[in-house]
Amino acid sequence: MIATGSDDYSQALAERIGQFIVDADANAPRSLQKAIGPSEVGEPCERQLTYKILDWPETNHNRDPIAAIIGTGFHMWMAEKFEARQAPLPDGRPRYRIEERVTVRDGYTPAATVAGSSDLFDRLALLNNDWKLVGKSSHDKYRRQGPGDKYRVQAHLYGLGQENAGNPPARVAVTFIARHHELMVHVWSEAYDRQVALDALARLDRIRARAQSLELDLHPERWDTVPTTDKPTCRFCPWLKPGSTSLTDGCPGVQNSNPGSSLSALIA
Repeated sequence: MIATGSDDYSQALAERIGQFIVDADANAPRSLQKAIGPSEVGEPCERQLTYKILDWPETNHNRDPIAAIIGTGFHMWMAEKFEARQAPLPDGRPRYRIEERVTVRDGYTPAATVAGSSDLFDRLALLNNDWKLVGKSSHDKYRRQGPGDKYRVQAHLYGLGQENAGNPPARVAVTFIARHHELMVHVWSEAYDRQVALDALARLDRIRARAQSLELDLHPERWDTVPTTDKPTCRFCPWLKPGSTSLTDGCPGVQNSNPGSSLSALIA
């Protein structure tokens, strides 16, 4: 958080407002969620997912919440505008399902259940769409390289959730809108494939089973056997702890054979 003021009074006020924003975000339902949701299942870093599965104490307390807060506001705005243009289909059902909760899978335990709020399902187009408000550099990356495994998996998981709710989609989409001084919209979409979602859930189950079998609280040395990824997003990881020499205390960030890769991960 960066807080500045034009004089001592203004400086103190800026710090109080900034801390209010940080504290309010920390206590938002999104921040307090313990179960793994559709947006996390496709996370490429198995170490991060293992920390999440085990409800390991978070170490990265310096994450700036403002991008997520702006994103939440944008989602609310889009929901309001689509609700305003809601129209009935010939069968009487509303065209849009807006910010409706869907269950991707009823788990064998509550922790294994995967559910979340789908941004928009268009019954007329048979399309599930997910909004992503991103920085311009990220927008350019997704436009050039595609959505990446994490967002692609999330799209098909929500497709499965819609199918479970009786609304099988023909396509899934991720719409990237840049936080920029002019409107920049990029849409990635493909045909809905249930198997993409099922494979992602099977991977999550394998990671969960391994996390439980390793007994990492009793055998911290076994953390080294939990793989990471060659495409890290360490800066946003709740368990990042630069300089950590023990994975029990937090992850120092991913390093691989590419020079500067760890630094790139921290500043991406």
